Amino acid sequence: MTFLSYLISGISLGSVYAIIALGYTMVYGIAKMLNFAHGDVIMIGAYMSFCATAYWGLTPLVSVLLAIVVCTVLGVVIEGLAYKPLRQASSLAVLITAIGVSYFLQNAALKIWGANPKTFTSVVGSHTFKLFGGELSITMTTVVTVAACIIIMVGLTLFTTKTKIGTAMRAVSEDKGAAQLMGINVNTTISITFAIGSGLAAVAGVLLCSAYPTLMPTTGAMPGIKAFTAAVFGGIGSIPGAMLGGVLLGLIEIFSKAYISTQLSDAIVFAVLIIVLIIKPDGLLGKRRSEKV
Repeated sequence: MTFLSYLISGISLGSVYAIIALGYTMVYGIAKMLNFAHGDVIMIGAYMSFCATAYWGLTPLVSVLLAIVVCTVLGVVIEGLAYKPLRQASSLAVLITAIGVSYFLQNAALKIWGANPKTFTSVVGSHTFKLFGGELSITMTTVVTVAACIIIMVGLTLFTTKTKIGTAMRAVSEDKGAAQLMGINVNTTISITFAIGSGLAAVAGVLLCSAYPTLMPTTGAMPGIKAFTAAVFGGIGSIPGAMLGGVLLGLIEIFSKAYISTQLSDAIVFAVLIIVLIIKPDGLLGKRRSEKV
């Protein structure tokens, strides 16, 4: 039962990484930029949910919806102010800007909410399901997290393949210039992509803090890095790859902590990533694309 318990914990943590990675993979797949401020949008979403329930007396569901709305708007604002002017700039310039935005959000949160950790109350309650005569316990947070991950992945897949906006996103991903010639508004499409990714970050932040109830300005930093690792692991640009990479990363992390070392678990995660990329540079589900010249 101990193994099953670790397995469930790994899938739950991996599902959070997967939801965050989906935001990364959408932005990179369509806009071809790495938004390293994504992890801090997670933190902002968690703080908004915390304030809504702890200070304003709103219900957990309303707090989650508020976090999604705030992070969606924040994502669009960040894209418009920080990234849109750099559309033709080098990748290094965009990367440095993303790091700057990340530090700005962290310091803004530090100024507003302070450095002291906040205790986050789970938005899905503390109910626990007992299985096998009580030997195995599964929390409601775990059930909701895994279900949310599956629903989001399926929803995004259908959205990108069955809707007009999704078709525009895939066209911009393939060739921005050709898409613009076909009448697609590239800037609007990229803004919508950021909005969706940031909304997903809010969901991930709430679920992450529901499972690990300590909230501070740096809460989203390491999960953001690990989720980016998960996106690369699964094949960045691939929606199923982001989910697969996230779940595998969560399993590796939990089992490393349980059976090897809690201090070495992060090192093991990144070592596995290096090995996978040596064997398959495009990630597990990534597809190699030929460069047009």
